[in-house]
Amino acid sequence: MKYDKIIKWVLVGLFVIGAILSFLGFAIGFEKSGDLPVDIMLYCAYAYALIAIAAVILGVVVIGGMNNPKSLVKLGIGIAAIAVIILIAWALAPGTPAVGYLGDPVSDGTLKLTDTILNLTYLLFGGSLVALVAGWIIGATRK
Repeated sequence: MKYDKIIKWVLVGLFVIGAILSFLGFAIGFEKSGDLPVDIMLYCAYAYALIAIAAVILGVVVIGGMNNPKSLVKLGIGIAAIAVIILIAWALAPGTPAVGYLGDPVSDGTLKLTDTILNLTYLLFGGSLVALVAGWIIGATRK
């Protein structure tokens, strides 16, 4: 494909940038300069993750839209369903402080976010168990 060379050179560039930042972090030293090298590497990792997520989303939308425009409707419905599930988990999140926590005070928004993530984790775990049991039952009845 014509994209193979582009992808290869992008990956080589990302590898070189990561290697240079890692080398600089160890060459400068972590103890002399405080947390600066660690912060730089973390920001680089965040940038890599955001670039990867954006590339996947853009690739799915552009390539999927060119190959099958009707698939964009299904994609929109899927994204809307995920948004509804997240909103339900957010609405059910109490946002109460952890019992027995004596550390620094945590904002209400952070408490609500962590409770939402816990609700989503419980929901996905329960859904995966239901899918496993349903798959076993369907597989057993089809044989």
